[in-house]
Amino acid sequence: MQTSPAVTRQAPRPARTDVDPTPPPHAPATPPAGRRFGLPTATALVMGNIIGGGIFMIPAAVAPYGTVGLLAFAVLTAGAITLALVFGRLARRDPRTGGPYVYAREEFGDFAGFLAAWSYWITTWVSNAALAVAAVGYLDVLWPVGRSTGLALVCALAVQWLPALANLAGTRYVGTVQLVSTVLKFAALMVVSVAGLSAFDPANLGPFDASGEGWFAGTTAAAAILLFSYLGVESAAVSAGQVRAPERNVGRAGVLGTAGAAAVYLLGTLAVFGTVAHERLIGSTAPFSDAVNTVFGGSWGGTAVAVAALVSMTGALNGWTLLSAQAPCAAARDGLFPAVFTVERRGVPVVGVLVGVTLASLLTVLNFASGAKSAFDTLVLVTTFTATVPYLLSTAAQLRWLLRGDRARVAPARLARDLTLALGAFAFSAWLAVGSGWAAVCQGTLFLLAGVLVHVVRTVRRGRRRA
Repeated sequence: MQTSPAVTRQAPRPARTDVDPTPPPHAPATPPAGRRFGLPTATALVMGNIIGGGIFMIPAAVAPYGTVGLLAFAVLTAGAITLALVFGRLARRDPRTGGPYVYAREEFGDFAGFLAAWSYWITTWVSNAALAVAAVGYLDVLWPVGRSTGLALVCALAVQWLPALANLAGTRYVGTVQLVSTVLKFAALMVVSVAGLSAFDPANLGPFDASGEGWFAGTTAAAAILLFSYLGVESAAVSAGQVRAPERNVGRAGVLGTAGAAAVYLLGTLAVFGTVAHERLIGSTAPFSDAVNTVFGGSWGGTAVAVAALVSMTGALNGWTLLSAQAPCAAARDGLFPAVFTVERRGVPVVGVLVGVTLASLLTVLNFASGAKSAFDTLVLVTTFTATVPYLLSTAAQLRWLLRGDRARVAPARLARDLTLALGAFAFSAWLAVGSGWAAVCQGTLFLLAGVLVHVVRTVRRGRRRA
């Protein structure tokens, strides 16, 4: 078990070079080498967290906008890779577990760090509840659990707690589950994509701008739908303390995982666009099943896709469960979250895992009890907004570090490159926030304001203990 006492804000550390980072003196001890992730597992963590259940619904969701949706994919992929590169640069200087929280606190202080950790924490456990409910929908194809609300609820809770138990078994098991599930779902999706592309018919594509609002408006609208599917590019940075040679591997894992996920998204969507007629695709509730049935005939495609979807979402839940514990653990080490979140076992913050899965379970129960699917969907959009808060703070931290005036730290050519990346990532993050919708922005802000109250209580208690 690894714990470290809360520490007060320290004076800025001496200037560090961009190629020889030195972990800060209060950084927690790293897990034993045998329990740390290598580059393949770190890449699988990123790719597995990005590819959840969204891939199985994306083609039908963007079909009303026409093939301009493919352009939206290209824009989002470029922005996500830029963001992953910035996280790699940040982790190169400060390879501690916590990712956005660490970077925001280091540059802007405790309050910014708390907001990054709080908003990211909300994103993780609400997303887990969404994934679990979606998984039950695919499970219903294999076994009609939807006929009973009680049975569907039990299955949704089981889908959440099984990955949690895998996390509690230790980082070694987390990495194994993540790697295996990512390989399996990647293989299944690639088979469908290759089969679909082999039967590709351009006549099925439909118009480029099906909405009739112009290509720019169509791209923006399609991108707004796709935003949630690209969350997770920061996964390796958040778990940097569990990654071997994080100075080198975090950035590589972010870029490789994002590029791999984008390839799966693009090929899969293109295959479905080319095999299912546009008019039929707009109303499809299982586009990949329709594509498989069109290529091979019969009705077994729905079963195959349901299995692939369940594998995909189980892997995503496994990775997001770990991330739901890492952010509060890092903040708790600095006294910004309750100290109990620092309790670790086999390299995993066990209290964070248990609290995260419990909150997600309560939200799942509330969703099934109320039957308010639209309200739950709104919460999913809120997570898109809450995820952009740590993104914006992280990219702003990179910009501040680059512009503080000590040019000796970064060569001129590298400075220009890193500034361009950071500005691009900041703009991309702002676009994500706006694309989540004003309703989600307003409700997400309420979540953040609730966090402000928590921060006030924590700081008052810390002050009393010191007195």
